[in-house]
Amino acid sequence: MKVKMLAAVMLTALLSGCGGSDNNPRATNAGGNSQPETPIGDPGAGKGDDTGAPGDEPEAPGGEPGTPQTPERSALKIGILPDTQGGGENVSIHPMEAVLAKFESLGVDIVIPVGDLTDNGSTRELQQWTGIASKYRDRGMEFLPLMGNHEDSYAYMVEWIESMKEYIPQDAVHMTGAQYLDYFVVRDNVLIIVLKYYHLPVAFQWIKQVVEQHRDDVEHIVIASHDGLVGAKYGETREMIVEGVKGDDRLFHQWDDIRAFFSKHDVLWVQGHEHMYQRSVIKAPLGIDASSWRVSDRNYRLPQYTQIVSGNASYKGYEFRYGERELVQSVIQQKMATLSNGSVAFDANATVLSFEGPRVDMEAYFVEHTIQNNEQGAKELENPQWRLFDKFSRTTDRCERIVYANSIPASTRPVMVLDPQYWTNNCIAKDGSQARLVAGVNNTFNRVESTTRTLGWTPGFSRAESQADLMRLAYQFLFQYHESWTPNLNGRDRLRPSADEFEVQVPETTIDMKEHVTLSWLEAAADTASDILIVSGTQQQTGTFSSAYGAAKDIEVDAGLPGSQPDGSAKTPVQLPPRATKKWDISDAVSDPYVLQFTANAGLQPSDHTLARHVDGKWQPLVTEGCMLDMPFGEGMLQTAPARPAGCEGQPLVGYDKSFGNRWWAVLDSDVEVALIRK
Repeated sequence: MKVKMLAAVMLTALLSGCGGSDNNPRATNAGGNSQPETPIGDPGAGKGDDTGAPGDEPEAPGGEPGTPQTPERSALKIGILPDTQGGGENVSIHPMEAVLAKFESLGVDIVIPVGDLTDNGSTRELQQWTGIASKYRDRGMEFLPLMGNHEDSYAYMVEWIESMKEYIPQDAVHMTGAQYLDYFVVRDNVLIIVLKYYHLPVAFQWIKQVVEQHRDDVEHIVIASHDGLVGAKYGETREMIVEGVKGDDRLFHQWDDIRAFFSKHDVLWVQGHEHMYQRSVIKAPLGIDASSWRVSDRNYRLPQYTQIVSGNASYKGYEFRYGERELVQSVIQQKMATLSNGSVAFDANATVLSFEGPRVDMEAYFVEHTIQNNEQGAKELENPQWRLFDKFSRTTDRCERIVYANSIPASTRPVMVLDPQYWTNNCIAKDGSQARLVAGVNNTFNRVESTTRTLGWTPGFSRAESQADLMRLAYQFLFQYHESWTPNLNGRDRLRPSADEFEVQVPETTIDMKEHVTLSWLEAAADTASDILIVSGTQQQTGTFSSAYGAAKDIEVDAGLPGSQPDGSAKTPVQLPPRATKKWDISDAVSDPYVLQFTANAGLQPSDHTLARHVDGKWQPLVTEGCMLDMPFGEGMLQTAPARPAGCEGQPLVGYDKSFGNRWWAVLDSDVEVALIRK
């Protein structure tokens, strides 16, 4: 008994040092209460009465953590701080300061530094990092730090804990055997799980327990780690499976289950490590979890989850290696800046996720600079001109599709889902409203190049037992094998045998990015007569073209790399629509015209209502009464608009289709939020 009591006292003393969130107003009953006695190893331990510790948020109505937000509560904002390596014994203080200041200006509540806080893991670097972070923590930001490979390789574990334990929240619940490395918290209606570098396969069973235990308490799940399952430059699948060691099968045996589980729970995966920005969707295998969708769910989400590689806040940038892993990945946005090989700057990146009820909004900003060490000074970043270059808005109740670029050879378009058209199935709201996209073509898209790289194997050591076996693994887990019925849009030969029998070549190629288009529903507001539809994903590409190092190219002039089309030819220059800006800044971007169809529930009287959009906090009719067309939509209207009365110029083309009753349609050129309102 004395031994047990002594152990409890020691555990309490250890946890008492984790005081980083004592005054955090967002802290909820994560894993139980926020008392130091919460056992580290049990993700559900301590679940019970709240003791009312100073600063703890009162329980929401109903007494359960994770209750959907009330109207009085603002969105929870999470900022992703990329790698902050400064070289040698320094943290990159100028980009780090700029990113954190941007977060502060945006009202960020929580910052997740996604690893590689340091280059060498030294005491000096950790002191520099905490010296900057402490200023923002003391002004109300909460930090959830995680360990990257540079801390893992260089810093003593005791020094990491000593430096970071005051930032890791007191109510964090830790994985047994990985204290201060793998832990989770619940904030508002968001479960946030933080993982050490390379710990996804180690921690996956624990992740499943945590998610299953808190699934009814939260609406969103964010998992943050330094590296990712697929990645942009690296990726655990390439390193642990394709080029993996014989007998090291932990990830190998969980590969399908991880993707299926993350897809089922709509996980947002955020990471660092790559020193570039990439947003992609990672495809899940079919049939692994038959309970992931039911007819009663109304709307079918694609079997995939979102992965965000957060970019850069350091003094080094990496080129895009290996390219898109087409078998399991679709790249939605890709941006890097390396200050080399034609690239004229580095990027500092600030990505923010905002959660409010079932809704999540993502905004990603960048600012260019040429600072290569702290001694150069902060002048370039003293008044940074941040520019928005990626975004999405969606809810947990949504429909979605991947829209491909209109550069696909015509002969491949009937195959599978390779389609550049804006069209969807019906997406059904709780109130019976229905929406779908019915026309439009993705003619405005971004293009990016990758470099040539090799994969390698070692006899008797590697999982692969020959060059052909290595190619098999790469095609089995990463790259789409090209056949007429499974075309690879990035090239006929995504892998080639090297002259060196112990290597396989992944040739450089040119990649056209996809669009992740979503139709999401929110319940009706006080001033709407229907549920609210959010259309997102149409507006984040403008026709940029960049080399693998981030050098600017012209998509209307420069051809793609040889072999980048499925037939072995090069992607040709693209004639963009006149309004395509070819800029990274998307704040004034327009989408290719698409047609939205909105059908009200049968009980609504159409003569009393009109279709409206949400602008600057108010609902405004899409068009004035006299400009509403009384006719069904016809495909030719995208090319030649029907005549309307004088004064309708500048208003969107909108019509009411009385032949179907309660149906409106609109030709739009941006993401929108629409609903029916009373006239």
